Amino acid sequence: MAAYSRSVSTSVLFFFLLLGFSAAKQVLVGGKIDAWKVPSSEADSLNKWSQKARFQVDDYLVWKYDGGKDSVLQVQKEDYANCNTSKPINEYNDGNTKVKLNRPGPFYFISGAKGHCENGEKIVVVVISPKRNRYIGISPSPSPSQSLEAPAIAPTSSATALKSGLVVMGMGVLAMYVGFLI
Repeated sequence: MAAYSRSVSTSVLFFFLLLGFSAAKQVLVGGKIDAWKVPSSEADSLNKWSQKARFQVDDYLVWKYDGGKDSVLQVQKEDYANCNTSKPINEYNDGNTKVKLNRPGPFYFISGAKGHCENGEKIVVVVISPKRNRYIGISPSPSPSQSLEAPAIAPTSSATALKSGLVVMGMGVLAMYVGFLI
């Protein structure tokens, strides 16, 4: 009976830990507040940054910029390539834009300021499929510059707090389990 109890406790703990590892992230575009601008060189291109980052379904991209001088347009691939600002999927100009990456595949963003896209202020973000991690159940670790850790952006919902609480509770179950073994 004790072995069954330990097995159930271990299974519950494993489940809670997986929940904690799969939490959505809020990612600051370019890894810094002033990144949404015309790059000074090809090396400063936001696409160089996005190619190194890993984005999961339900992550959020966050832009910080002067909403009076610039905007973020989500566009189709062709409009991205041609810097066409006339028919965006979504338009943001509040200076504090947050976009949920709600599906796997590429997302295309360009600046809405005249001439900025043509001068390189644009980004493609590729979201990996959740099936890639289906068998192990965890998300890949973000690079240090990718994760948004500043307290300026609050969690999007109580779900993040709930997952964190469940992880803490699961760790408590593990501690009790280890205590029974000793």
